Amino acid sequence: MKYNFDEIVPRKHTDCLKYDNVKEIFGTEEILPMWIADMDFRTPSFIVDAIRKRMDHEVLGYTYCCKRWKPAIQSWVSRHYGWTVEADEIGFVGGIVPAISFALQCFTNVGDKVLIQPPVYHPYHHVTHDLERTLVTSALKLVNGQFEIDFTDFEEKIKGCKVFLLCNPHNPGGRVWTREELVRMCEICVKNNVLVISDEIHCDMALKGYKHIPFAESCAAAKDICITFMAASKTFNIAGLKSSYHIIQNEEIRQKYHAFLRKSELDTAHVFATGPVATAYNEGDEWLEQMLEYVEANIDYMEQYLKENMPKMGMIRPQASYLVFLDARSLGLPHDSLIEFFIREAKVGMNDGAMFGEGGSGFMRMNLGCPRSVLEKALTQIKTAYDKLV
Repeated sequence: MKYNFDEIVPRKHTDCLKYDNVKEIFGTEEILPMWIADMDFRTPSFIVDAIRKRMDHEVLGYTYCCKRWKPAIQSWVSRHYGWTVEADEIGFVGGIVPAISFALQCFTNVGDKVLIQPPVYHPYHHVTHDLERTLVTSALKLVNGQFEIDFTDFEEKIKGCKVFLLCNPHNPGGRVWTREELVRMCEICVKNNVLVISDEIHCDMALKGYKHIPFAESCAAAKDICITFMAASKTFNIAGLKSSYHIIQNEEIRQKYHAFLRKSELDTAHVFATGPVATAYNEGDEWLEQMLEYVEANIDYMEQYLKENMPKMGMIRPQASYLVFLDARSLGLPHDSLIEFFIREAKVGMNDGAMFGEGGSGFMRMNLGCPRSVLEKALTQIKTAYDKLV
């Protein structure tokens, strides 16, 4: 089947955070939203059909994870990552950010140190601070247009930490960490008795020439110190279903986390949480392949457009994801003025790069998970503002 990613699907007036909340986020309705990390593509028909089929029953009573769910996950991670996972190592959780919060509450105490690698997904900062844990940062280095780990700094900063929050693949930089990098991080964490929480929500978004490696599968020692969080939400544009899962291969860690979730009944799935995901994993390979091809063409288009029309701006080309870290440092604007430039002059709403922490100033995160015509409109608006500025 040939899927149509050029289709414009109207999203306004659907309680859509990306479109219906722009005034609250950007202070104006006159914004082309290119920010929050969901896609403007229609959710695949096989997923929508699965939801409709369940709706046709017309009784939405108490439910549990459907029997197809765990086998679908096992098959997916085996096919795509060569990762063998047992059914009892998989558990439901309603969203990866909540799952990280639960893990920090389960495995750390107030004041304990938690390491992150900025610039990185901003909820890592908020959750750690809100839980009154001590945030420790080991900033990534930008080398030849890609983020790299400063292992000397990482090894020093991780001393005394209880947990390391790993973003794998990285958001907002789009790095697909190599096996060598993952193994080295694992060795350092084993040496320092640090639990690794690996957020792998963008794992299925690896682009041509790159292959995601689950942290837990990177080497023999990794599975014993790791909690992996995954979801189909980014892959198939179903973030609104609030359906994620954890894979924990160390029995002691798994039992402790399961016990924590059970105490507050946080391990139960709503009626639409698992069946559609099973369908996505069983039927979605072709859709995923076509979607990634389209997204990569959008990335190619943007990269070329910047070179030809806005040479003072660049981008970190993602190795995974439809998110691009737009590099506007050469415009010479203070960061607050840069944000205003994109909102007031270009009228394009993006994520402020500084929200991701150290190394994010001068950048904006732009969502390319959209029809080409939307991307063209956004870049044209940015170019008009750029031409007035330079």
